[in-house]
Amino acid sequence: MTIDTIGSASTARPTDRAVGGDATPASGAARAPAAPVETANAVKAAEALPSEQQVSDALSKLNKTPQAQANNLEFSVDQDTKRTVVKVIDQNTKEVVRQFPTKEALAIAKALDEESKGSPGLLIDQTA
Repeated sequence: MTIDTIGSASTARPTDRAVGGDATPASGAARAPAAPVETANAVKAAEALPSEQQVSDALSKLNKTPQAQANNLEFSVDQDTKRTVVKVIDQNTKEVVRQFPTKEALAIAKALDEESKGSPGLLIDQTA
């Protein structure tokens, strides 16, 4: 395909349309475009959060999958922060090799959550 072919195809397109004063819309354009509110409501789904039991069941099923077991992965939810935790486990020693988010990141998240709830959370736990 050459540029000449593309150029000639684009110039031929207006002749494909109906010529004359006929202002009837095409069959696909019979309906007016949707209003922004209609479009936004159509895209939004019901925001139903799963229960703790549903999350626990899903994590249990996920941990039993062959992919998780082959990659030595363990999925859980931190009880304090309610955040998903993924651990890489050494199968020989059953020791945690890596954790995402780290224990430190979970501690910071917990401190920030406590601070936002009104109790004084400490980001730096240090004594003089």
